[in-house]
Amino acid sequence: MMFNKKKIFRFLTIGTLLLTLLLLSLFTANKLVENSAKGLLFSTVSKIPSNKVGLLLGTIKTLKNGRLNLYYKYRIKAAHQLFVADKIKYILISGDNSTKNYDEPTTMKKDLISLGVPAEKIFLDYAGFRTFDSMVRCKNIFGQDSVTVISQPFHNERAIYIAKSKGMYAVGFNAKDVSIRYGIKIRIREYFARVKMILDLILCKEPHFMGKKIEIKK
Repeated sequence: MMFNKKKIFRFLTIGTLLLTLLLLSLFTANKLVENSAKGLLFSTVSKIPSNKVGLLLGTIKTLKNGRLNLYYKYRIKAAHQLFVADKIKYILISGDNSTKNYDEPTTMKKDLISLGVPAEKIFLDYAGFRTFDSMVRCKNIFGQDSVTVISQPFHNERAIYIAKSKGMYAVGFNAKDVSIRYGIKIRIREYFARVKMILDLILCKEPHFMGKKIEIKK
């Protein structure tokens, strides 16, 4: 019986330490990311500085239940607003095209064209499998040292942190956010994504694919 008590105590102690470490990691990563983006996030078109390229971060258009993904809807609208206001000259869409039947960049391009954005003003990055890849490829493949990131606020914060870590200057244009109830899973996942991002930077991880450089016209 004494042996079992010791075993349970040791298990609880280790579990408590691991939980504390996890919570500390989540809190620290979140604060680092939030502080990094202070003064660099904009929600008003008139106030955001101009940039040659707007980096539109991809997401799925239609949810499993068949409804339009609000994250997608608001990002498309935000990118269009910036372009119409001449705050960006080109739109680089970076998203997942990991399979033949799943192509975020092309879908977003079609919707932007339907809103009046000329096709020649849109560039596609098919290897933006995650935000880390999108930011690194924006610099190394598409040659951009300064960029306007277009996504929801929490997503822009992480993108800006990556940009700073890679020697880029980035500002974020905040697409309309969604309610906590609608996006609770994504918000929770974001906390863990921030920890993973910092680990990737510490370990000097590289994007899944690099490839040939693509010039975005001046």
